[in-house]
Amino acid sequence: MKVLLAISRAIDAVSAFVGKVSAWLILVAVLISAGNAVIRKAFDISSNAWLELQWYLYGTVFLLAAAYTLQKNEHVRIDFVSNMLSKRTRDWVDLFGYIFFLLPFTILMVYLSYPWFMRSFFSGEYSANAGGLLLWPAKIMVVLGFSLLTLQGVSEIIKRWAVIKGIIDDPNEERDVPPMVKEMLADVDLGGEKK
Repeated sequence: MKVLLAISRAIDAVSAFVGKVSAWLILVAVLISAGNAVIRKAFDISSNAWLELQWYLYGTVFLLAAAYTLQKNEHVRIDFVSNMLSKRTRDWVDLFGYIFFLLPFTILMVYLSYPWFMRSFFSGEYSANAGGLLLWPAKIMVVLGFSLLTLQGVSEIIKRWAVIKGIIDDPNEERDVPPMVKEMLADVDLGGEKK
């Protein structure tokens, strides 16, 4: 299990690095958007390439930061329902979800998007818009994003199994529960079971 946990830590480090670096692309996209708007209004010059570049950057951030979001347990879930379950039940639900829903989906996305990217790359596919950009840089981000999410899913499975077996403390235990949910949970009787 030590080897698996070491692999998990390595995957977590890669996801954190890529997530933090890709977050800076939001700033780049905002600057391009602002520059494009100023040039369009001041000089009456417009370009589809700048607009498409903004889309590429936003898409890249969401795709590449998804693994980091999963690692930090910030993905969308129904906290009210989740927090009504016992800690052990939540761990098993997470493990089941990672194995039977997340991994099959992400593996399928990598499997389907790789040939889609390769066709675009080898054909030199451009956007249909006048002055548009090459499409393969955006398409490779789909492959990379889902590949990273697959790896992070493997890391989460390793960590969740280690938590269930009592080998490690839960890295998600310190996550913040919104104050409103805490108030709601204070009123719910969980039958003496600890959350």
